[in-house]
Formats: sequence, C-alpha cells, structure tokens
Amino acid sequence: MKKISFFILSFLFCQILLGQKNRLHEKISPYFYPPDSLRNDFGSFRSPLLFSNGKQVKSAKEWKERKAEIKRDWEGYLGAWPDLYTEQKFEYIDTVYEDTYTQYSVRFKWTPNEWTKGYLLVPKNKVGKMPAVISVFYDAESSIGIGSKSRPWRPWRDFAKQLANRGFVTLAIGTKEASERNEFSLYYPSIDSVSVQPLSMLAYAANNAYYVLANCKNVDKKRIGIVGHSFGGKWAMFGSCLTDNFAAAAWSDPGIVMQEGRESINYWEPWYLGFHRKPWRKRGLITDQNPAYGVYNQLRKDDRNLHELHALMAPRPFLVSGGAEDPVTQWRALNHSVEVNKLLGQKERVAMTNRPTHSLTEDATEAIYTFFEYFLK
Repeated sequence: MKKISFFILSFLFCQILLGQKNRLHEKISPYFYPPDSLRNDFGSFRSPLLFSNGKQVKSAKEWKERKAEIKRDWEGYLGAWPDLYTEQKFEYIDTVYEDTYTQYSVRFKWTPNEWTKGYLLVPKNKVGKMPAVISVFYDAESSIGIGSKSRPWRPWRDFAKQLANRGFVTLAIGTKEASERNEFSLYYPSIDSVSVQPLSMLAYAANNAYYVLANCKNVDKKRIGIVGHSFGGKWAMFGSCLTDNFAAAAWSDPGIVMQEGRESINYWEPWYLGFHRKPWRKRGLITDQNPAYGVYNQLRKDDRNLHELHALMAPRPFLVSGGAEDPVTQWRALNHSVEVNKLLGQKERVAMTNRPTHSLTEDATEAIYTFFEYFLK
C-alpha cells in the first residue's frame, strides 16, 4: 500500500511539473519564430555551416569539427585566455537577510591580477541544488535593485533580485572598479600591453564567475545561466558563446552583430574589440578623421561577424531581448543559429523578443525570467 501511495504521489508531482512546464512554454513559444517575411532570410552573413575551405557541414560530427575551427579562428583574433580558476570559492564579506533570500557580499579572483566584489543571492527555504544565473553590468548594485553613486538605479535592471525571488541562486557582478580607474573594461596583462581583447577578457572573467558559483554546494553547475543588458548584453554574449559552461543565456539589446551605422553597436571601441595604445580614438562612429584600429578592422576585412559566435551556443538555448539596437530584422543573423540547431536535431533554442526602446520594460524582463524558468528550472 505504501509503495502504491508513493507511486501515486510521484505521478501527481510529475504531472504538476509537466503542467508548469507547459504553461511556461505557452508564454515563450512565440519568441522562437521570426515573422514569415524573415523566416528563411539569412542576410549577407556567411553560413557558419561552411568550413573555411568552403566545405558544407552535413552532420553533428562535422559540426563539432567546424565549431572547433570557429573557436580557433576567433582566439586568433581575440587572443588566448589565461588559465581559468576552476577550483576557487567565494570569500564572504557580509550578509543581509531579505524576505525571500539571503544576500552575501562576496569576493573572488576573476583575472590573474584582479579580484572583484559582487553580491550572491541565495533563496530561502530551498532544499537541494538550485539553478543559478550570473548578472553582469557596469555595476553589481543595479542588478540587486539599489544602484550606485555613479549609476543611479533604473527600473527593470534588477535581474539578480528578481530571479532570486523566483528560486534562482544569483550572482551580480560589474566593472565598477575598472570604471573608477577610468579604464571602462578589463585589460590583460595591463592597459599598456594587452594580449587579449578587452571584451574577450570580460568573457574570461564571467567564466571565472561561473566556476566560483558552480563550486557552491547548493548550486547545480549544469543549470547556470548568464544575463546582461546593453554593455552587460555584450559581456553576457561573449561570456556564454566562447565556452560551453553556461546552460542558457539572455542578451538584452547589445547589438548582436557588428555594424558601423549605430553608435551604440560600438565593438570598434578600444575597450571592446578595437584596442590600441593611448591616446585613444575619440568615442563615436568611425570616420576618416576618427578611424577604428586593431583587431576590429581585421575582423571586418575578413568578413567575420558575431553570428559565428552565436552558433557556438548550439544546442544551448539563448534569448535576444531586442530593443533599439536589435530590431526584429536581426533574425537574419539568428536564423543561422536556428540552422545549426536543426542540424543537431534541436528546435526552439533561439529566441527573440522586441521592444522599440533600448531601455528595458516590464514585458521584456518578464520574458527573460520566463525563459530561464523554462530552461533551467
């Protein structure tokens, strides 16, 4: 009788979970499909399913080879990372008890010559290993809903706080220390001698954050995601694409491909992919009087673009929360990742929402939270 009762309870519990999963899917399912007018539009982007020699990728095995080739190529442009800190654990500084979670100020090493501080939010009354999300931005305070002196709080940017309220362990980190030094980004080994493009170094730091979070005993290392808005969107995109660590990712209006006509899609700046020695170029659009320098120019000359990095996510899911910089027409780039997932036998792994403004909205953030709940919980 006890065995039968246990079976019935287990069955009912599974039905409840399935029902929750189906309700979440109903909410996000429209985001996996472009408008009919863009469904088979691949723009002018070179297919990531073509090897460098022009050979077509026709199997999952060949995609594995092509994926390795893309990674090697981009490492050649961006520079090779130092070894990641895979075994470190947080140093705990102080503790704040909120209604639904406990907030810890933490410290960890994120580059070979820098430590950083952030906030670790752990939901209360949860048993077992939990899913987790890392939130990246200029400052860590925005993500926990308080803002900072240099960057006042704005609505809908409190990713870490809202996800903690939904049962995720969250880690909020930012580049406030670098910004206070007027350096904007991470420069390795120093701002006078850079061997890794700064945006790639941010990705490296995000992956060190992944490992220190994965080493927490209450975190499921196979269910860690990453999210960021604007500058943080660029950071989250590179952090999730350049390794296979993150199980899911959401990028809010970073400008998902390189293009020169939008001042905010500024990968050419020296703190992203166009590093050059100071004095730096004047910030803004590329002109004859104010050219771009370095690796960015070589990437564009070689007809490389960021859709190749998106494809490295497959079959891991990602969501583009598009605003002014990432309108619906960016499906022309995203369709290439859809094709890679098709080759791998996967569907509904590439999602996009759209809003008219760069600023986040309630609907946009709700879609991000639902996306993580669907794929990580």
